[in-house]
Amino acid sequence: MSIHDDRPTSPPTDAWGLEPLMDVAELASYLGIPLSTVYDWRVHGKGPTAYRFGKHLKFAVSDVRAWIAEQREPSK
Repeated sequence: MSIHDDRPTSPPTDAWGLEPLMDVAELASYLGIPLSTVYDWRVHGKGPTAYRFGKHLKFAVSDVRAWIAEQREPSK
């Protein structure tokens, strides 16, 4: 699954019609950052929007995509 797709299509859905969710470890791995950075972003209100299911955080692929696009620095 690649979340770095510039096409404005909806993310693929599963058998229930839901888009895939990433956990904190998957997000950190994809971005190549430590887990602690993702948690620090949460404390400071940065990073992609997450869903909380009990003690578990999950990130919708579409939210991660949108957040990544917002991080792009303008070209000079």
